[in-house]
Amino acid sequence: MQAEARILKGPHEDLEGYLTAIDRLRGNIQFFSRSKNYKSNEGVLNQTNNLLAKAIAKLEEEFKHRIASYSKPLEPECLFECLPVSLRPSPEGESGGNHHSSNHANGNSADSAVYTPPTLIPPKILPLLHNLADQMIQAGHHQEVLRTYKDARSLALEESLRKLGVEKLSKDDVQKMPWEALEAKIGNWIHFMRIAVKLLFAGERKVCDQIFEGFETLGDQCFAEATTGSVSMLLSFGDAIAKSKRSPEKLFVLLDMYEIMRELHSEIGSLFKGKACSEIRESALSLTKSLAQTAQDTFGDFEEAVEKDATKTAVSDGTVHPLTSYVINYVKFLFDYQSTLKQLFQEFETRDGSHSQLADVTLRIMQALQTNLDGKSKQYRDPALTHLFLMNNIHYMVRSVRRSEAKDLLGDDWVQRHRRIVQQHANQYKRMAWSKILQYLSVQGLTSSGGSGSLSGADGGSSSNASRAMVKERFKTFNMQFEELHQKQSQWTVPDTELRESLRLAVAEVLLPAYRSFVKRFGPLVESGKTPQKYIKYTAEDLEHMLGEFFDEKSRNETKR
Repeated sequence: MQAEARILKGPHEDLEGYLTAIDRLRGNIQFFSRSKNYKSNEGVLNQTNNLLAKAIAKLEEEFKHRIASYSKPLEPECLFECLPVSLRPSPEGESGGNHHSSNHANGNSADSAVYTPPTLIPPKILPLLHNLADQMIQAGHHQEVLRTYKDARSLALEESLRKLGVEKLSKDDVQKMPWEALEAKIGNWIHFMRIAVKLLFAGERKVCDQIFEGFETLGDQCFAEATTGSVSMLLSFGDAIAKSKRSPEKLFVLLDMYEIMRELHSEIGSLFKGKACSEIRESALSLTKSLAQTAQDTFGDFEEAVEKDATKTAVSDGTVHPLTSYVINYVKFLFDYQSTLKQLFQEFETRDGSHSQLADVTLRIMQALQTNLDGKSKQYRDPALTHLFLMNNIHYMVRSVRRSEAKDLLGDDWVQRHRRIVQQHANQYKRMAWSKILQYLSVQGLTSSGGSGSLSGADGGSSSNASRAMVKERFKTFNMQFEELHQKQSQWTVPDTELRESLRLAVAEVLLPAYRSFVKRFGPLVESGKTPQKYIKYTAEDLEHMLGEFFDEKSRNETKR
């Protein structure tokens, strides 16, 4: 029998002829089974069935041999060539580099870029593998097909990921890792997720769909079995990060990770379709929710950390505190992630709109910062410096908000209210620092009954008479007080040029007219005595020049030189 000879020879030399012979055998079995002389055909039927079983066993070997020989891991370079140009590593970069920053900053351009899934198995081989699988399935060897496909393909996919740089890290591994190393690994993981889903798994789905065309349920099972190990390698790292100890600096990488899971959500749904892949879909969704929850909790931690920050970093000159600049930079970074944050807040389906939630979070962080600054301001012994410190820091907050997207979110009311607070602190500084010295330039207390050594007012006595000794004492005390203020406050800082100038001007507008008036009225009494320059040491212009040295680190340094 020609079919028997071909089958015993095996499928190596002529697979198509072999498959044709199997089809003939099946035809013979059907014919003899339907025949009225079944009894007399029983021997032939048994012999044909045995021959078919041998043929299927040889096909199984052939399927195993063919799929194993074509299931080779892909080199990273081959995968990089399938990426959009903007996401390919630079020649000197390592394993895909750190590409996670490209997403939120450029309006998710990576989302619309073109990815070309790689050829995992040569296209001309796929129809043969389909025919082999078809015969095995017809013979009821579903499990053998599944096992063979899984063994060959899962190994190739996992090895491809390992070559790329994917590691299976536990929560403990992540916890022990220095932050800089971990941050780099997260950047790479984001890149690996894109490569895995958009290239490797997309390519695997194409292979699976072609080999198992007409057998969708089995095809989904084979795809699930082949990819489970690879998916687990990737998601376990994400889970370890989501469950690791929370800290403020992790918020942005958590948002990056959440962002990539959102970006890949629909593709994961379409690639991992069917009941067989439901566990994988659920794992991916669970990681997305876990990252969102950890990010949400990190917000709360950050707010609390800001409010309770007890750093002893003293800013002796009353300038902007490092905590203020850190928190403001943190808030600015949040606005790079606006669309991601809105999506994240929607995960928790709160009654408020996601826009107002972001505003609430930002407001709470700003309030926490102000509460902390109020506490820090109490460390100063000089109440004038307390108000200068608060003026500087709240002004920095207002200026930063006005120049960023936070203004739209916090609103004009917030800006105007805090500008008024800045002004209140400036006024309080002025009152605390200058009210005492201004008393020495007032007429009050300079009255006497006249006599020698007194000066009568030009209006013929309506102005109070002042004794020379008292006027001298006033000038002497004023000079001493002003020099003390100059020495102290030229060590203080107002870093914002505009604010510094307006504060000096506000002081000058009160101090200089009062000084000029006092000199004009009582100066002649001193000038008529001995060594008047000992008492009237300064002109109004001298004072103005010295005021120009207040609050300015640069002028201090120049004076030192």
